[in-house]
Amino acid sequence: MSNAQSAAPTSRREQILKEAARLFAERGFHGVGVDEIGAAVGISGPGLYRHFAGKDAMLAELLVGISERLLEGGRMRVAEGGESPGAVLDALIEGHIDFALDDRPLITLHDRELDRLREADRKRVRQLQRQYVELWVEVVRRVHPLPSEDRARAAVHAVFGLLNSTPHLGRPGALPGRTEMAELLHRLALGAFGAVAGEPAGGEPAAGESIAVGVPGA
Repeated sequence: MSNAQSAAPTSRREQILKEAARLFAERGFHGVGVDEIGAAVGISGPGLYRHFAGKDAMLAELLVGISERLLEGGRMRVAEGGESPGAVLDALIEGHIDFALDDRPLITLHDRELDRLREADRKRVRQLQRQYVELWVEVVRRVHPLPSEDRARAAVHAVFGLLNSTPHLGRPGALPGRTEMAELLHRLALGAFGAVAGEPAGGEPAAGESIAVGVPGA
């Protein structure tokens, strides 16, 4: 089999997933039919079943898949970042900004549709997200060693919330240029992590008090 032939099924699956993510984000999971997804990629609705068992399988692959890619990409950036903690943090921020700007529908899907996954898939997403968060926490504490682990973790969650706000910034054409937007988000993220090194207005948490922050979308 030629390389082109062997690559075709993967390419078609990726095309289907991209269009499914866009449609699910625009209309909601239940607002989109298999026929509509098929039409978006130029095949019949029933033809989709050669690639996926159904919409639930597409949603699971989208949300589990992006969680896996974020963690894998984060680990790669840490491994390749050298000995400078600041350079590693910059690389992590750049990688997440690429996701936040290029995969906005997946952020919307996570926020709206995560609970539709089967329990096993939902647990897998949460497990991957926790590992991704802890990867960042370790790097942030190397850059800013004074804050407690809880405070560094809270800062990571807050920065994810900031970076993952891109679906709420208007349609892509209404945003500043991609480079300008990426630079702005990067400066904001660095500023947030810099702030964690200072004393908060309310002081440190009382003994035994934890900082409860929900896991943001990935």
